[in-house]
Amino acid sequence: MIIDGSPVVRKVARRLIASETTVVTTADTGFQTVAACSVEMPDIIILDSAIADMPASDVIAQVKSLPGGANSKIYLCLPEIDLAKIMRAKRAGAAGYLLKPFNRASIAEILPQVPVAG
Repeated sequence: MIIDGSPVVRKVARRLIASETTVVTTADTGFQTVAACSVEMPDIIILDSAIADMPASDVIAQVKSLPGGANSKIYLCLPEIDLAKIMRAKRAGAAGYLLKPFNRASIAEILPQVPVAG
């Protein structure tokens, strides 16, 4: 699942990740994310650090508290290294972080099934 307020970022991420075996869902708010995860928990979530409606650490904590949430890996996506945001996300349950703009190689680090070439 990709959560980002930018439709362009969501579209690019979907193109990088989606395949015959990988389904990609998207959301643009924390509220949509929590609601979608309460219906079907994704294996991996890439969460923009600056979504408009709630702090990313709150989204992470709420998702992690849902049934199956403990097994979902959440990665915070940032435009630059921000240790305070990264630490808040980690304390809330994030598995790690990615820097924007991401590419096939950085996505492949968290999703090994994404081909780096192509």
